[in-house]
Amino acid sequence: MKGLWDHLLAVVPACAPPVMAARLVKRCACLLREASLVAPAVAPVGRLRFTQVTPRTLTSSATSPSSHFPGSLSGLSEKEQVFTTRPEQQEVDQLIQKASRPEELLELLDGGHCLQENHAALMLIQLSRLLSDKPEYKALLMQDARFQRLLQLVDGQIASVWHGPLVRLLRSLYALALPAACKELQSVEQEVRWRMRRLKYKHLAFLAESSATYMQERGSQELLAELLVHLERRWAEIEDGRMVVAMMAKTGPLSEPLMNRLEDKCLELVEQFGPDELRKVLVTLATQNRRCVPLLRAISYHLVQKPFSLTKGILLDLAYAYGKLGFQQPQVFQRLAADLLPHTPSLTSGEVARCAKSFALLKWLSGPLFEAFVQHVLDRAQTIPVPHLCNVLLAFAHLNFHPEREDQFFSLVHEKLGSALMGLHPALQVDVVWALCVLQQVQEAELQAVLRPDLHTHFLEGGSPKDQSTFQKLLHINASAQLEHPEYTGPHLPASALVPRLSALDRKVTPLQKELQDTLKGLLEGSSRGSFMVPTQYGWVLDAEVLLDSESQFLPPRDFVAPHLAPPSGSQPLPPGAKSSVPLPLQAGLPAVGVPQLWQPEPRLAGALRAGPAPRAGRWLPGGGRPVLRVAGTQV
Repeated sequence: MKGLWDHLLAVVPACAPPVMAARLVKRCACLLREASLVAPAVAPVGRLRFTQVTPRTLTSSATSPSSHFPGSLSGLSEKEQVFTTRPEQQEVDQLIQKASRPEELLELLDGGHCLQENHAALMLIQLSRLLSDKPEYKALLMQDARFQRLLQLVDGQIASVWHGPLVRLLRSLYALALPAACKELQSVEQEVRWRMRRLKYKHLAFLAESSATYMQERGSQELLAELLVHLERRWAEIEDGRMVVAMMAKTGPLSEPLMNRLEDKCLELVEQFGPDELRKVLVTLATQNRRCVPLLRAISYHLVQKPFSLTKGILLDLAYAYGKLGFQQPQVFQRLAADLLPHTPSLTSGEVARCAKSFALLKWLSGPLFEAFVQHVLDRAQTIPVPHLCNVLLAFAHLNFHPEREDQFFSLVHEKLGSALMGLHPALQVDVVWALCVLQQVQEAELQAVLRPDLHTHFLEGGSPKDQSTFQKLLHINASAQLEHPEYTGPHLPASALVPRLSALDRKVTPLQKELQDTLKGLLEGSSRGSFMVPTQYGWVLDAEVLLDSESQFLPPRDFVAPHLAPPSGSQPLPPGAKSSVPLPLQAGLPAVGVPQLWQPEPRLAGALRAGPAPRAGRWLPGGGRPVLRVAGTQV
């Protein structure tokens, strides 16, 4: 003790005697308090010593009482020194590390070994590791008296277990499936809560990543909530990019404020990330559907500017993430397509389908890459699974892509679908036939397969968004069968199914649609010269429709025959040379199906039509005897 006293006098800075005495008493009290905690496990008190900090310290100088005073123990030497009694590695440590069976660990309790404060915790950690893939042995272990004795030993020494082993001990007890009411488990949880402020951030992060699921399942909600609060408040302590990436994936979904902090920290450290870290961040954001625009822009910048060597797996994951988030970055897409092109021969059919779907979601077409996908499909014509072929076909339809080897490709599609179409899921059957209609490659047998009553009745009566979307495609298929295939004799959708639902007519009008309608109403000088929000039997709702005679004079549209409406209206036949101009909704989604017809709009409507986008390339929707111009379109 005299050596300790002399040491304290040596490190106290020169100051006024009362101040010096006060600081000296406070430090001495702190050291004696710590010495009393570890006295049973060390040599005689007179042999206490100061050692340099090791990876596992007894206390944290950041939050210990002595850290609040000038010249605390952290300044004892150039390297931080704290009062510790960690012994040198003993034989029992090596025996614990080398144990390959639970029996070897339990025998150490009766082997006469001198077990220090961490040894019991390390034995439980090693037991959990050995039984990780043997759940049937965990129930037997709970009945072993030696295991219960080991738990009691840990419970008695829990206050002196080091920080690192403590958090790993809690994870191990969760993994060993101890009951939530187990006294020893509750003791460890309480000790973790008491030390929460003294634990390093890496310990908190490890605990959250490895034990959050167990805490949720076992009812430890209070501990989990406190842990997430500490992680959020101390987010500035993160200095490792790998830590922030791992926490975003595993811990971020548990707390919205924490995820916001992690995104900020990721944006700060993104310049240090390699391609694998960038991939993990993007996939994490896509999985959680978080569209953090500043972070996505920063990642896109580094992907374009830095000469990363991107592997096939990274390229596919990047394409998936951008497609899932719908984040448009043409320069990134160009690089992804260029880097993927050499890998195309080595891709599997599933990877080709996945990549094509990602680019379809982005509405971005790379001709050489998609031609390579076509060649890949043709080369594996005998082995490619039908679901993968269907996904490729859907991607082509969404991009309106017609390959150079069109005849060979669609011959293969019809051959594969001939026997397998009826065995697909009903919604997938509709998707495939819809894609063939868009690409103008559908056959009569395929139309009959999806327009039969026993299939469309389910979607007609369904109220879920997915069922409504599928039925919308059935309306397009039915329109294609009526207008593009005059030889098709049926079946068709019933007339009652062609009437648009109220949800389609009551849809919220976008600002651009409202501006267009107001402009048209001003030009028409009244509603008698035109119709607005006109439902058709082809699955589209028209923003506006006007009827013109041969001299381009307005006619009242409600008085004349309109078989394209749902339901058909009017009784008077159209005058010779009459035509209609129809600007459809501006937020065009899926391409329409119908007979290609193009008419010039009435000059007096040109100003209104210029408020919308340029006419889209592709398909034109007829007016059932009244030719119409499609400027843009949307689904019912």
